[in-house]
Amino acid sequence: MRIYKFGGASVKDADGVKNLAKVLKTTGYNNTLVVVSAMGKTTNRMELVIKNYFENKAELQNAIHEVIKCHNDILTDLFENNQHQVFTDVKALFDELNAFFKSNKSPDYNYVYDQTIGFGELISTTIISHYLNEIGMKNNWIDVREFIKTDNYYRRSNVNWETTQENMSSNLDTNILNITQGFLGSDANNFTTTLGREGSDYTAAIFAYCLNAQSVTIWKDVPGVLNADPRYFENAQLLHQISYREAIELAFYGASVIHPKTLQPLQQKEIPLYVKSFLNPENDGTCVSKGEALVPEIPCFIVKKNQTLISLSSLDFSYIMEDNISEIFSLLHLYKMKVDVIQNSAISFSVCIDNLFDNLEKLLQHLKAKFNVTCHQNVSLYTIRHYNDAAIQELEKDKELLLKQLTQGTVQIVTK
Repeated sequence: MRIYKFGGASVKDADGVKNLAKVLKTTGYNNTLVVVSAMGKTTNRMELVIKNYFENKAELQNAIHEVIKCHNDILTDLFENNQHQVFTDVKALFDELNAFFKSNKSPDYNYVYDQTIGFGELISTTIISHYLNEIGMKNNWIDVREFIKTDNYYRRSNVNWETTQENMSSNLDTNILNITQGFLGSDANNFTTTLGREGSDYTAAIFAYCLNAQSVTIWKDVPGVLNADPRYFENAQLLHQISYREAIELAFYGASVIHPKTLQPLQQKEIPLYVKSFLNPENDGTCVSKGEALVPEIPCFIVKKNQTLISLSSLDFSYIMEDNISEIFSLLHLYKMKVDVIQNSAISFSVCIDNLFDNLEKLLQHLKAKFNVTCHQNVSLYTIRHYNDAAIQELEKDKELLLKQLTQGTVQIVTK
């Protein structure tokens, strides 16, 4: 059993859907389950639909029609016969979406979000399943919500592994090509839930774990995992092998590799994960598995933009001790600050944070009551895993350094 996952960029238009079919033909598709995201920017468009539902009802139908139009363009490019069953099935899903908005009484944004956002995945997989059947690639469309069961923590639900395992073992025919949705599940009352950040990758890992899959392959528009983001660094190189542990480390520091929650179930059963290019499916890509930490062993560069560096010192030059640090962390937790770097000395404490919830001014007011506070906004945090002197020197060139911290295997630098 193999699990494939195709993201939105891979099926953003009719050519993308045709290329998905080409990838399956090239690699073979017996005993394969394909997890697919919403097409292109559909999730963003659906979020606008939800926003209009709560804030601007007059624009709700216009936002829905924009989603319909994008999918109709793909449908007419893929299917010559406009009486094909796929048009009826897609229309039924949009009718269901409209019916929900008309009947819903819940003011809970997170609940409404989860009941509606997944229509992107339901529609994309419906189109792809019909297209594959049309060109002779027999497959079974399955509703992932009938298999992955979760609690009702909407927008970041937790998997009920026992029930999910039982559902997959009992009700899934693994001998045929199956097409299903990423990102979605359902709770005990069969309300739709979503799995949070990188939910489609996580979906692939859940199926792999429960079905004891041979492998998971995530198909992207890049050759695999690179040692640096080519948008910010020149001469990025392909990493051929990454250990589970190293991939989790890279993700922790902000690399756009694989989210740790995706890797954890795979690591438990030592199921390898491949990141490959859907443009060149026969190339090896990157393998994340048990084994060597990094091949080749070269520095890996990560950058986080728009960070905030806060430096504190005691008002009376007394030591910053455990009680001060405990209070600082309580405030960071209170104001929902994501901490990326910590550095402290006898009388100072610095922290680089991600101000995700726009609570910086409130935090600073609280801190200034007890500390001297210096704040630098819009700084960049650079991390180098497996650094060497040449890598550090190249990174520091022409930059104003605000903080630098070296540990074994990792250096972090905050710059203006």
